Amino acid sequence: MSDTLIRRIDALLPQTQCTRCGYDACLPYAQAIALEGEAINRCPPGGQEGVQALAELLERDPLPLDPACGEFTGPSRAVIIEEHCIGCTLCIQACPVDAIVGANKLMHTVLADRCTGCELCVPPCPVDCISLVPTDDWNSAQAEQARQDTEQRRDRLLGRHKESSDLAARTLANKPVLATNADQADKREASIASALARARARRASKTASGTTP
Repeated sequence: MSDTLIRRIDALLPQTQCTRCGYDACLPYAQAIALEGEAINRCPPGGQEGVQALAELLERDPLPLDPACGEFTGPSRAVIIEEHCIGCTLCIQACPVDAIVGANKLMHTVLADRCTGCELCVPPCPVDCISLVPTDDWNSAQAEQARQDTEQRRDRLLGRHKESSDLAARTLANKPVLATNADQADKREASIASALARARARRASKTASGTTP
């Protein structure tokens, strides 16, 4: 019964996977509502209409949206200002639905039909080249696609974690010299700093030549 209820609750959530509710994705929030009695008014992308739908399903009072979780602003999608992108891949890592494509030190772009407008890619961007723009209403087909994309990404990351764990076990058995996490972090920080310097130089050059938009 609980699994059926979780699925029904999850089906009413917008599947933006934005984490504003305080949970990692829409499904964990649905599970908390069904199993732990979590409040039904913690989903800003769903708006008051979403709260009402959950209230009717669960026979609860349709409380106003919790302001601590944010306000309803309508559907949106991310757009990358491609000429400013330094290819750091931080936005790709942050996207919960794999809607951003690109490679290290190469320009990234957003797959508009896959983007949920969750905004999770915005804070990690070191050059502030990502913005959110209003889009058409978020429909059930897009929500279902986002649900599938989220599940596929989760399964891929879990598989990668298992592969990494297996490799680590084999590696430790052979006792090689391993790079520390600190070393890896330092190298990544240096790489991003170098990319930032190149981006600033590129912008300065455009400004000096009068070609900056």
